[in-house]
Amino acid sequence: MADLYETDVLRWSEQQADLLRRVARGERVNAQIDWENVAEEVEAVGRTERRACESYLIQALLHDLKAAAWPSSREVPHWRAEARLARGNAAAAFTPSMRQRIDLAALYRRALHAMPETIDGQPPGAVPETCPVTLDELLAG
Repeated sequence: MADLYETDVLRWSEQQADLLRRVARGERVNAQIDWENVAEEVEAVGRTERRACESYLIQALLHDLKAAAWPSSREVPHWRAEARLARGNAAAAFTPSMRQRIDLAALYRRALHAMPETIDGQPPGAVPETCPVTLDELLAG
């Protein structure tokens, strides 16, 4: 089974799901289940979901930063709309257990790092060095 995991993860996952359903119905197929990789994949689901939420948060922060750094740009309405969309997506992806695992300061640093050096030939205006909003504020708005 581990070989199939390495060569065709889709087929492996379908077979493992079938086996798990059979276990749930009381069948004795435990020996056929690739427990190590099943456990790894279950853990990966949570990490993937958290990373998706974090990605949306970074996008929201980045668009807000661009709007703050270039307030006279004609792109500000677009950036604000993109920030709202990203915050909504983050809120939809967020689960309570993520709260203790999301490092908002680190996400803000990543957004700062992603800022363009110039827009329309203009350098950015001053922006806060530390995140000016809380996680709850980001998810609410």
